[in-house]
Amino acid sequence: MNPFPAGAPETMLALAIVKTLVLIVGGVITYFAFKAYRRTRQRALGYLAAGFGLVTLGLVLAGMLYEVLGVELVTGILLESCLVLVGFLVIAYSLYVQ
Repeated sequence: MNPFPAGAPETMLALAIVKTLVLIVGGVITYFAFKAYRRTRQRALGYLAAGFGLVTLGLVLAGMLYEVLGVELVTGILLESCLVLVGFLVIAYSLYVQ
């Protein structure tokens, strides 16, 4: 745990709960997209699963890096934003390919 909290304990708890829910829901969506890819072997569904996985990872990563590894919050948010951007690009590509 970081010795320098960034906000009130109630806000930090709420953020942790929301990020955990994002991880769970994003993981379920990624799982179902990957399951559909394995069943159909359609490339587009594989890209869709990868894109949702990247977005989910990105949305959870900043706080985890800050709390667990002590990385600067700005650096964690930059990495989070890059992963979300790449994830959305992969999702957009999955909707384009046949």
